[in-house]
Amino acid sequence: MWVNYLKRIVAASLLLPGLAFAGETDLDSASTVWMMLSTLLVLLMFVPGLALFYGGMVRAKNILSIYTQFFAVAGVVCVLWLTVVYSMSADKTHMQAGVTNLYSFVGSLNKAFLVGIDENTLLGGVPEYILIIFGMTFAIITPCLAIGAFAERMKFGAVVLFSALWLVLVYGPMTHMVWGGEGAIMHTWGVLDFAGGTAVHINAGVAALVGAIVLGKRKGWPVAPVPPHNVVYTMIGAAFLWVGWFGFNVGSAFAVNASATIAMMTTMVATCGGILGWMVIEKMHTQHVTALGLASGAISGLVGITPAAAYVGPFGALAIGFITAICCFYAVTKLKHKMGIDDALDVFALHGIGGMVGCMLTGIFCIPQLGGKVADIFLLNQLAAQAGSIVLTVIYCGVLTWLIMKFVDKTIGLRATPEQEERGLDVSDHNERAYNN
Repeated sequence: MWVNYLKRIVAASLLLPGLAFAGETDLDSASTVWMMLSTLLVLLMFVPGLALFYGGMVRAKNILSIYTQFFAVAGVVCVLWLTVVYSMSADKTHMQAGVTNLYSFVGSLNKAFLVGIDENTLLGGVPEYILIIFGMTFAIITPCLAIGAFAERMKFGAVVLFSALWLVLVYGPMTHMVWGGEGAIMHTWGVLDFAGGTAVHINAGVAALVGAIVLGKRKGWPVAPVPPHNVVYTMIGAAFLWVGWFGFNVGSAFAVNASATIAMMTTMVATCGGILGWMVIEKMHTQHVTALGLASGAISGLVGITPAAAYVGPFGALAIGFITAICCFYAVTKLKHKMGIDDALDVFALHGIGGMVGCMLTGIFCIPQLGGKVADIFLLNQLAAQAGSIVLTVIYCGVLTWLIMKFVDKTIGLRATPEQEERGLDVSDHNERAYNN
């Protein structure tokens, strides 16, 4: 009887490989579940979050173009991430602490096509497969952030080709420089960037600015008004972004630990600080508080806290959100028009400027005297490191983005014709309409 009972237990374990896996390895179940959830939250940031946020701000004849571009980019990024870009980002071969070489800027291809990785491969107690997909969601949303600057005038094929080249040549190396560990250039400098102030936000913001310059202004801008066609969509998108950002920031702890706890607190507080900052400055300047302004303030606070999430305390986070929102407000209302650049959805103003401000404020509010969580830090040295990371990101991303845009323009062309732009990209690129009466 006991022999038969044991046989049934063994048979059951073979039918439940997940339980056998958990019992035979050092799998951290709590952290694994959290990383799965974080991955889904970041995916919600992308679609419907960012898609609705951007889609509501364009004219009705172009909303589908945002969604189709996003879905197409996701498909292309998935393939590139699995084949080469994950390895470029994560592989640490030939890296040494304190040694600067080629691999300080880009990982080798030892993990290309996920060689040597399977469902049993763990990193810090979490299956590497899950971390790969988590990183993929970052890789999907970052070029799509930049796409907002090109809205309503860049051809569908050009968006997809640009995003593919930019992912390989810009995003992959940048993530390695920031998060590559010992031997990576920004790690060597001592840069603090918890969840992507440089690799995601400044990177996307600079790409947006350069792309908008190369692409040129929309027909009629800035003389003809181009108001958002559905601010409610934008508000809903901002709400999804707010919720999803907890996966983005808290998930970057890669575990259920103290860093995750701090990031949860600071992400919430900074968002509210951003809303308050934008509300105050907008009321002072225009005598009105707008829905679009409140949504922009929330995003500003989220962008500002991204590099600082686990390095500052609650009141530092509140200050970062408040200050970043004010800086972004001036970038949207003043700087954009002084520069005369048609960044359609204010990507550089919110993500580029917001990322830079957040990066520098991280170096200030991380010190223990201001409630920060980084011990034994020299303020001036840290600010120099933070500034250096901004300069490197701007130069690297700016130059490569310009070259990629020029290449795409010379090969398949960047811009829709004036007639196509007038009809709207929904019809000219996709032969569809979002709204059919």
